[in-house]
Amino acid sequence: MRIVIVGSVAAGTSVAAKARRNTEDAEIVVYERDSDISYSGCGLPYYVGGEVDNLESLRPRDPAWFAKRFRVDIRTRHEVTSVDHAARTLRVHALDAGEHGADTYDVLVLATGVTSVRPAIPGADHPGVFTVRTPADAAAIDAWVEERAARHATIIGAGYIGLEMAEQLVHRGLSVTVVEAQPHAMPRMDADMASRVDAEVRRHAVDLRTATTLQAIDGDDRVRAVRLSDGSSHDTDLVVLAVGVRPNTVLAEQVGAELGTTGAIRVDRQMRTSVDGVYAVGDAAESFSVVTGEPVWVPLGSTANKMGRIAGDVITGGTLEHRGILGTAIVRVLDQTVGMTGLTEADATAAGFDVAVLHNIKPDRSEYLGGREMIIKAVADRATGRLLGAQAIGPQGVDKRVDVLATALTFGATVDDLFHLDLAYAPPFATTKDPVLYTGMALVGAINGRTPLITPAELLSRQAAGEQWQVVDVRSSRDYERGHVVGALHIPLAHLRERAAELDPALPTVTYCNKGTTGNAAQNVLRNFGFTRVHNLSGGHSNYQAYVAAGLAVISAE
Repeated sequence: MRIVIVGSVAAGTSVAAKARRNTEDAEIVVYERDSDISYSGCGLPYYVGGEVDNLESLRPRDPAWFAKRFRVDIRTRHEVTSVDHAARTLRVHALDAGEHGADTYDVLVLATGVTSVRPAIPGADHPGVFTVRTPADAAAIDAWVEERAARHATIIGAGYIGLEMAEQLVHRGLSVTVVEAQPHAMPRMDADMASRVDAEVRRHAVDLRTATTLQAIDGDDRVRAVRLSDGSSHDTDLVVLAVGVRPNTVLAEQVGAELGTTGAIRVDRQMRTSVDGVYAVGDAAESFSVVTGEPVWVPLGSTANKMGRIAGDVITGGTLEHRGILGTAIVRVLDQTVGMTGLTEADATAAGFDVAVLHNIKPDRSEYLGGREMIIKAVADRATGRLLGAQAIGPQGVDKRVDVLATALTFGATVDDLFHLDLAYAPPFATTKDPVLYTGMALVGAINGRTPLITPAELLSRQAAGEQWQVVDVRSSRDYERGHVVGALHIPLAHLRERAAELDPALPTVTYCNKGTTGNAAQNVLRNFGFTRVHNLSGGHSNYQAYVAAGLAVISAE
């Protein structure tokens, strides 16, 4: 059997390695049009910023290593230009030699990856305009900044790569402008969480322009300035395009393989395309959601590695199957860690779930040993109690919680299951009631109706619609005077039992404190006094103020 793999990096090399582990009989050839076959694309911004000293450390394997370890023939700087699947032949262009040749295959694997999107605007081809996808890209940006003594960078796109590049260029001493077409950075997140990322970016003097697009890049022998859709322009020394990627599907379409609804190559759970003998893996291939079962496309190296291993196993007689993804992701944004897994509130609502939402603000470990607050937004299905997704932001401890929640999601956990997890506890690492456990506890009460929650968005929306809500601030007088929910009655928790008669038990009521815990205690007091519709404000006044400060709601005067 002759296995030909088009493309390398995470997916293609994983196919080759697993196939060879399973059999010594196959011929395995990999064609790669680039010079590098195995590298950490996610590490590239950190080389530009100087956290990674040596670019070679991001290139752990070369063709010689694969030849020696796996007896795999990897041919770099070779581009497969066409495929005749009926004849099982392909045309190959040796880029450096300028020669064209042919090859044959029994099994074809498309690990063709992605192409960085370049906006079709004037000046996009000026020197000093970069994408960040390969080690060569990172080396070029590094050299440009150094040789041109760059002082200002403009980054187009505020997703993972855009924010990582912003962080690293700030650390390198440049002034940075980030331009994002969507209303917030991190567009995959819900607005009430993404707005916190916006605030962190701006806190570090990054000029973040949201709901704005790049219109033109001005220059001559190099980039000089950019023009934006808000009518502004500014001088800049380099432009980094991080507006996204698209799957490379040319060869797939040529052989007649079906594309999925996401635009990537449709595959089954064993990475087979719709064409017999042709497989697709990695960023070019479509996946599906663990939560909904629907097709999704979230190109990440972790998924590419899994897909490659599965295809290599199946091609050589194995039975591995892909089990879908959650779109779990994490990124460091200056002093905050931003992570997410599963469905957002917007995703879950669009998918038809009746969602329960919690904003949980807790320290990642005991505060007397350096614990610092993180916020977890968790989403669950009211009908079944199943956890649907979570987002988290904080200076530390986010990675641990996102991974625990991703594991729970993978196995279909309910919010009640979260409370019963036996997680590791010691003061340097966690709190006795870990944020994950508390997330489960609070969502159980929200779903079973005993201690329902209301988000700032829902409260403000209902008030704007003319509904009369009784809002009770149970914090101290000092906290209340510093700021409070518009129209809130101030009754500290210590006086609530004596003053409960001042409230109307027939009205829907919201209690709140700074972050949620004392608001929940007040909620229980009022329930015990016969109030039947008492909600706790999700995330308390802290979350409410963040929501309002982000401009997500218009508040009328008292």
